[in-house]
Amino acid sequence: MARLRIELVKSTIGRKPVHIATVKSLGLKKMHDIVEQESTPELKGKLHQVSYLLKVEEV
Repeated sequence: MARLRIELVKSTIGRKPVHIATVKSLGLKKMHDIVEQESTPELKGKLHQVSYLLKVEEV
């Protein structure tokens, strides 16, 4: 499976609580944090929900 590098590029301040929780569940705490995770259907759903806050690239 592909690995994805996920970076939080926009702040979660003022966002919907569900979106903030989704970002935290991805392992991102503050702006410009980067995590690498395996691509799964569950992960892709989370990324789709908060895609406007993230930068995602395949590694």
